[in-house]
Amino acid sequence: MGTRINLVEDEKNLNSVLTSYLEKEGWEVKSFKNGSDAFDEIDDSPDIWILDIMLPGIDGFELLREIRKRDSMIPVIFISARDKDIDRVVGLEMGSDDYLPKPFLPRELVIRVKKILERVHHSGGIIPIPPYKIDEARRTVTEEIDENQSQLIELTSMEFDLLLLFVNGKGKPFSRDQILDRVWGYDHYGSDRAVDDLVRRLRKKMPHFKIETVYGFGYKSVNI
Repeated sequence: MGTRINLVEDEKNLNSVLTSYLEKEGWEVKSFKNGSDAFDEIDDSPDIWILDIMLPGIDGFELLREIRKRDSMIPVIFISARDKDIDRVVGLEMGSDDYLPKPFLPRELVIRVKKILERVHHSGGIIPIPPYKIDEARRTVTEEIDENQSQLIELTSMEFDLLLLFVNGKGKPFSRDQILDRVWGYDHYGSDRAVDDLVRRLRKKMPHFKIETVYGFGYKSVNI
C-alpha cells in the first residue's frame, strides 16, 4: 500500500494546489475542507496528517487532540496564517511534529512531508537504555516497571526522533541549531524555542533518560 495523506484545508484553491503537488509524488491524498468532515475520518490512520488550524466547525487544535488520543505516533504537520509563534508553540505542546506558516511554497510542504516520512520509515533494532527499551523498527519505547511488568511510553514522532538523536550521539553535546537540522531536517522556521519545548516534553515523559543542558549551547544525554 502506498503512502496515504489526509489534508485538511478550508481554502478551496490552496487545498486543490496542495493536493496536486502531493499526488505528483505518488502519494494518495484524501482532502477535507472543514474540520467536521475530517473528524469523521480520525480513525482512518493515514501515514501523515496535514492540518490547517483555522477551520470552520472543528479547528485544527481539536483535530490534533483527537488524533493523539488514538495514535501518538502518526506525524502531524500544522499550517496556519495566524500568529506564528503562538500557534507553533501551542502546536508543539499538543504533539504536532511540524509547523508551516502561510504563505509557503507547495514544494516546501512536499519536502517537509518527505523528511518526516523518511524518519518514520527508518528501521533498526532494539536499544536497551535501562529502564527503557527503544524499538527503532516499531518506533516505540517501553519502560520496565519490574521483572514482570512494563508500560508503553507514548511519544510523538518528533519526540522519538529527538530521543534517537541523543541515543545515537552517545553523550555528544548538540547545539540547538544542530538539533533543528538533525531532527526537523531543514532550516526550521522561527526561534530555537522549538528545541527547548521538545526537550522539555521528552524529559517529562522519560524522566530516567537524563538530558543535560549545556548552557549557552544546547543539550546532551548523560546516561549512555
